[in-house]
Amino acid sequence: MAGVTVEQMAGQVADLMEARLRIRGDGLAAKLRKGGRFLPRKVRREAEYLLSAQQQAGMPKLRNRIDQQRVASAYDACIRHLKPLGADRRRKAIVADMVFSFGTAILATIILVIVLLVWRGFL
Repeated sequence: MAGVTVEQMAGQVADLMEARLRIRGDGLAAKLRKGGRFLPRKVRREAEYLLSAQQQAGMPKLRNRIDQQRVASAYDACIRHLKPLGADRRRKAIVADMVFSFGTAILATIILVIVLLVWRGFL
């Protein structure tokens, strides 16, 4: 994040809001005003902080007062929420979930059969 400016971060968040939430507008301010209600409260708060940092970065006297750590964490929170999972990862997660549930069911059945055989005296 060393070479990325606050304006670039806000622009990326605005682009992701347009791509993911289909909110149109010029810049992050317009997109937050139109579609901020579609974001969770914490993410919306972080996006609003990023917007205020972007506005401060436009003023030379206030530029030095921006907390870069806080801006980076706000940017990460927004990106983490807005970045889509992707079709391949989603498909792999579904298959892994199915394999895990089938494996758990088979293991539970085997344990139940062994307990039943021991209880009945066959083992």
